[in-house]
Order: sequence, then structure tokens, then C-alpha cells
Amino acid sequence: MERAVGFRPANARPVVALGQTVEHAMNLTMFDAHGAPLARPTVEGCRSRNQSGDAEPWILPIPVHIVTHHSQLPMSFLQPRPDQPLVIGFDCEGVDLARYGRLCIMQLAFDDAVYLVDAVMGGNSLMQACKLGLESPYVIKVCHDCKRDSEALYFQYGIKLNNVFDTQIAYTLLKEQHGKKWVPDDYISFVDLLADERYCGVVYDEKEEVRVLLRKDPQFWAHRPWTVMMKRVAADDVRFLLRIYERMVKSLTELSKWRLSVRSSLYCQCFCAGDDCFLGCPLPPPPEQLINGELLQEEVLAVVDVPSGKMGLVIGRKGSSILSIKQCCRADIFIGGQKGPPDKIFVIGAVKEVRKAEAILRGKFLPN
Repeated sequence: MERAVGFRPANARPVVALGQTVEHAMNLTMFDAHGAPLARPTVEGCRSRNQSGDAEPWILPIPVHIVTHHSQLPMSFLQPRPDQPLVIGFDCEGVDLARYGRLCIMQLAFDDAVYLVDAVMGGNSLMQACKLGLESPYVIKVCHDCKRDSEALYFQYGIKLNNVFDTQIAYTLLKEQHGKKWVPDDYISFVDLLADERYCGVVYDEKEEVRVLLRKDPQFWAHRPWTVMMKRVAADDVRFLLRIYERMVKSLTELSKWRLSVRSSLYCQCFCAGDDCFLGCPLPPPPEQLINGELLQEEVLAVVDVPSGKMGLVIGRKGSSILSIKQCCRADIFIGGQKGPPDKIFVIGAVKEVRKAEAILRGKFLPN
């Protein structure tokens, strides 16, 4: 076990245990799972935008556990119960993370610790032990853009990710609550969300460095033993999600919460849909108190099969064709791209807008 140290206030004092001096805490040596001393971090990583010398409790380091056997995980996650609902931060890392790639790490953030589930070392048995928690309606999984994570879990382990609170979707809904006009492809990045002081307020400097490393070495997350940077970044990717969740959920209206639940579920099914028959859990019903007060439109996921050689016509030069479709249809449109599936287009939104998008898309590759 070690403690996540990538995110921290610029001027924060170190965490001091009972009976320690500050000088002692600053000189502590950390050890990896094999007892070997860890090198001190050379990259600052994320830092708080709060420039005061006092760190808020949520910014301080927390324990980080590398999990290779299910017995190392909390029982509340492995065997969820309706009388003990749970909210956790969630993310996955891997090599070309999708149906055909390799899921290497699954990060789970609890209030008191982060668990890095090592799928490389723990294998299928470890991931299957997590199935109940990942599919449970009693465990809310807070993540940022769940589409590829869900796809990897489903095709590699047969796990249907359920009950997700997607912070990317929530951010869009909060903007709409404040009157901002909908714009296609206006999705906030995780780094920008962390920097937003309304929800978190930390700067993730190390993320770009990891992106550079991934371009140089696509197998970065598959390497073992773990490096200090791997542990720190994997933990940092999830440990603020619970704080973001707490702040967002207070601001969302009941209608927005329902829309978020529906869209998060559809996002989980997105790249899994089509011939592969991903049968997710039923979509949540609209809140009863809003049925008569608001005109609620059903939201759906549609899959458009594109004939071989026709995807270029749909996308257009520099994406101009697909962009024009997005602009005239208030719907989210996703293309599998290099990670696949390469011959399908996924459309999510209100039924009327989705049907309009489907008709335009099919018109692109029908013979004149």
C-alpha cells in the first residue's frame, strides 16, 4: 500500500501521523507491494488551485492498494446490498482500451482508499469477482466518459456496467440548466473538469506527460512491476470523482438526474450495441412528480450499419459531413473509428432527433 500523492496543494504541509514530527513525515520512505523502497516522485502531478497553506481534507493523500486477489477488496463492493448503498469512483486503463484491446487496470475509489484492481496479475477470476459490484443497482459508479470502459468490460469479461453517474454527461446537463445552448461534441475533458473550481479545483499537470508516454509506449499500462508513476496516475484518475459527484448531485434538478441516469445507461451500452446484443438493465422510469408537469421525451440508442466503403461519405472531408448532421440533429453521434466497430454509427438522444439523424445518415450511402 502507498498513498496517492499526485494531486496536492502547492503549499500544503505533509500529512503527519500521531506522534510524528513534520520532519519525520517528510522523510518517510514508501514501499511497493514487494517491500522494495519507492523512489520519491519527480513529477508534481496535479495541484490544488487553492494557494493557501492549509490543505482541505479531501486533497490530502489517501491509501492506495494494489489488488491481485478479490479478498483484498471491500465486501460492500463484492457483495452489494440494498440496505447498504455505495458510491465509488471508477475508471479503467489498458492497451487500446475497447473490445479488441486489453483492460489492464480497474480503479475503484472509496471514501477512505483507492483500490487498483490489477487485471494483468489477477486475471479473469479477479475480474469476475467484481462482476456483482459493477452490475449492481446498489452501487453507483462515478466515472468520466464510460463508453470504452463499458465496452472493454463487456467484450473481455462479459460484465455489463450498470448504474453509472457519468460526470461528462452531468456537466453538460448542468450547463443546460443554466441556459447554455446545446452544441455538438461539446464534451468537457477530465482535466478541464478537475480544474473547474465549482466541482474540484485541481490542476492535473501529469496527465499530459502520461499521454506522451502512451504515444511512445502503448503497452505502458501492461508493464509489471508497477512504477511509481503508474500507481500515482491510476489513483489520481479516480480519487476526486467522489468529491465531484457530491457537488454535482447537489446542483442537478430531479429532471436532470433522470436524464443523466438514462444517458449514462445508454452510453454504457453504446459501443456494445448492435449485432452483439448488449442487453443492459431497463432504463430508469421518469420521476413521477414530473410526468404531468413536464413533457418528457424518451431517449434511445440507435445503431446505423454502414456498408463497406461508405464510411468516408458519411464523415466527409475533414469531418464536414458528419458535423453538419450533428448540427441539425440534437443528438450525440459516435463513430467506432480505429478501435471499432468500424462499420457502425451510434446515435443517442430523444427519439425524434435520433430518427432524424438515422434518416440523414442512411441517405448518405443510399444510391442516388
